[in-house]
Amino acid sequence: MGLINKLFGKKEEGEEEQNSSDLPQSQNTNESDSVTAEEDQAKDSEAQSEKKGFFSKFFNKENKDKLDQGLTKSKEGVLSRLTRVVVGKSKVDDEVLDNLEEVLVESDVGVNTTLKIIQKIEERVSRDKYVNANELNGILKEEIASLLLGNNIEDFNKFDTPKVEGPYVIMVVGVNGVGKTTTIGKLANQFKRAGKSVVLGAADTFRAAAIDQLQVWADRVEVPIITQKMGSDPASVAFDTVQAAKAQGADVAIIDTAGRLHNKINLMNELTKIKNVTSKVIPDSPHEVMLVLDASTGQNAIEQAKQFTKATEVTSLALTKLDGTAKGGVVIGISDQFQIPVKYIGIGEGIDDLQIFNKVEFVDSLFG
Repeated sequence: MGLINKLFGKKEEGEEEQNSSDLPQSQNTNESDSVTAEEDQAKDSEAQSEKKGFFSKFFNKENKDKLDQGLTKSKEGVLSRLTRVVVGKSKVDDEVLDNLEEVLVESDVGVNTTLKIIQKIEERVSRDKYVNANELNGILKEEIASLLLGNNIEDFNKFDTPKVEGPYVIMVVGVNGVGKTTTIGKLANQFKRAGKSVVLGAADTFRAAAIDQLQVWADRVEVPIITQKMGSDPASVAFDTVQAAKAQGADVAIIDTAGRLHNKINLMNELTKIKNVTSKVIPDSPHEVMLVLDASTGQNAIEQAKQFTKATEVTSLALTKLDGTAKGGVVIGISDQFQIPVKYIGIGEGIDDLQIFNKVEFVDSLFG
């Protein structure tokens, strides 16, 4: 069979237990089959309604509509493949699982995460004995949602931060071009809309464009920004940022950092130095180290995550550009592989198109 059979020891064709065709047939076979089919259909309909109700209770309609629209490309690709998986099938069998495995890998979920999902579904099929192919999508959503790490934000419609002594400090890392500066600007906007005061710090001093871009966002959102000239010590900018945020009584300080990976040792040293200087002003800061990744790069995003998690302790993820890609499945793979919660997702170019990541909403939007 496929990779699943090799890993989990599934039986080859011809080894199956006796099926219904081997059993004696009654004279009322057609009639009983018809009744059974109607009963199965009714049960399937009821089960799907219950699952839909379970998922829908988590949703905010406006946010969900935006998310559905933003994930259109990914959703179309996944659903078209899933349709091919179950076409002509009445139950979930080895062939369906093998094809589903292929669909998930092609959707950039990643091999290791895909195998976990397939194993969970296989266990359910084994436990329930018979799983209708029409139920596969609902089961898939449930198992993926259970696999994703939960976001530590309780209210998914409210941008908030944990209570700390002084400003809540977020250090943002990521390579150039992933939408790091844009994410910082949108996050500052969302915090401000939530009634919080924000100070930005332009500690990516190796690129004049990075300072200028963050200045544009600060002006647009109308929040203060701390800058120094190009080539200045990034740690010095970070120190000035948290000091200014503390002096102003700000709620949040967001520090941009250099986005280069050509020398991991230098990057590690730089980020460690920034952490050390901020903690001198505000103990235990930065409270959050957020890695920004471009979801449209698929497996390259996973490689970037590997590099940054080696360089520093990453505590949250932000996935950008989900609206422009069919590779939305990478969100699932990254969260599972690195055991780091996805906190925010970018689903459009608008200033308000940054959402708090709700794993139940995301899975429902992606798998329809």
